[in-house]
Amino acid sequence: MIEKAILLAHCPSQEGIMFDITDFLYKNNAAVIRLDQHIDEDSNHFFIRAEWKLDDFAIPTPKVKEFFKTLVADKYQMKWHIHFQPNTPKVALFVSKYGHCFYDILSRVDNKEWNIEIPLIISNHEKFRPAAEKFNIPYYCFPKNAENKAQQEKEELALLADHDIDLVILARYMQILSQDFISHYPDKIINIHHSSLPAFPGSNPYKSAYIRGVKFMGATAHYVTEDLDAGPIINQNVVPISHRESISEMKRKGKDIEKVVLAEAIWAHINHRVLVYKNKTVVF
Repeated sequence: MIEKAILLAHCPSQEGIMFDITDFLYKNNAAVIRLDQHIDEDSNHFFIRAEWKLDDFAIPTPKVKEFFKTLVADKYQMKWHIHFQPNTPKVALFVSKYGHCFYDILSRVDNKEWNIEIPLIISNHEKFRPAAEKFNIPYYCFPKNAENKAQQEKEELALLADHDIDLVILARYMQILSQDFISHYPDKIINIHHSSLPAFPGSNPYKSAYIRGVKFMGATAHYVTEDLDAGPIINQNVVPISHRESISEMKRKGKDIEKVVLAEAIWAHINHRVLVYKNKTVVF
């Protein structure tokens, strides 16, 4: 049963926007749960997230989007969407050889912390097939090289379409997605990487950071775009590092912060708290 609606919208800032949105909610007897707005002063752009109960809402649920479009959105040329909850997004989990984020996500889903469904897991290695079988999730392995990448991605996209996937999570998936793949899921592919990028790239970034004597380790979760590791950032965080930490201790702390940062980004996305504008996000 649908219990509430969530509006996410943005447009150039203009007089009357907040009045018309709140008037739309008030006149139709909305029981507002949360209402957050933000104006980016540099771009003079307006952002809003409104969440309300539908129990006594005057507009029938199938007509809510139509009425909002006619009464409010068209007037201000908004980019907007209204989501209804509860809903269960279908998520595809991509993984390679690092399991910390992968297992963290499976644990949260198994413990009912998140209301998502994982219909399939995709990897370029066989390493986590036993784990997928343990959680009773179909596992597909697509080894990739320069010659077969295009065909493998084509088969992956077919699988995602067959399962009506809403969101792709790269849980330390160590493959670069093509522009064609990304174009099928704009702002619907979330990646995680350690904060050593771009300062310490390469196969052993923790060693490079250790030699340099860094004073923090962190992680960045972002939407994937064709610009490698440069998509709109959803969440970031850091942990302190001192001279006492070894490389192995830095790796342990790095893995821990990656799990937390990715989990918070996923939580924000599945609860419709993220608005993307240009190459930035507003996270309510």
